[in-house]
Amino acid sequence: MMFHVAVLAALASTLAACAASPEPNTLTDAQKADGWILLFDGSSTEHFRGFRKDAIPEKGWVVEEGALKVQKGGGGGDLVTKATFDHFEFRCEWKVAEGANSGIMYRVDEEGNYPWLSGPEMQILDDEHHPDGRSPLTSAGALYALIPSSTPNARPVGEWNSVRIVCKPDGTVEHWMNGAKIVEYQWGSDDIREKIAASKFSTMPRFMT
Repeated sequence: MMFHVAVLAALASTLAACAASPEPNTLTDAQKADGWILLFDGSSTEHFRGFRKDAIPEKGWVVEEGALKVQKGGGGGDLVTKATFDHFEFRCEWKVAEGANSGIMYRVDEEGNYPWLSGPEMQILDDEHHPDGRSPLTSAGALYALIPSSTPNARPVGEWNSVRIVCKPDGTVEHWMNGAKIVEYQWGSDDIREKIAASKFSTMPRFMT
């Protein structure tokens, strides 16, 4: 079964100011019929918890003007969804403050102390001001440290970027940003295993297993 998960208008404005007067996040009747699940409605964090925690951290994350925002130096750590998904399409929007660095990790397990020990990451970054923006492998939208974005199209600091992560039953994984498909690979393929073996993830036995 292919699950659809959506945050719609705002997921995380990483270290950023939020949009003014936001419209509430809702699903249309057609989206509900298609199986979409709304993870964030602009006010409630009920579908999230902290990584390896039972609840969302008390500090570090705030809902502000319809967006889920991480506070600089707040120590909030990583958020995960309470529900788990295998094959899915995830949609959200993000924006960053100057120099910000974050990411969306998926298919993460909680056996290790950090989510990046198991799950790959779609990079969220201020490409212009953060050092990681100098390399296509670590720029916004990339499969972090493994596959660069084929079409670098991140918007400037303070502007929203629309993204999709699609994990299909046949093993195809796609990253989309601002309407363009920018990464595609096959989960578990020889090609991706070779890329992992040549990367810093080679010493992490649970990574993308």
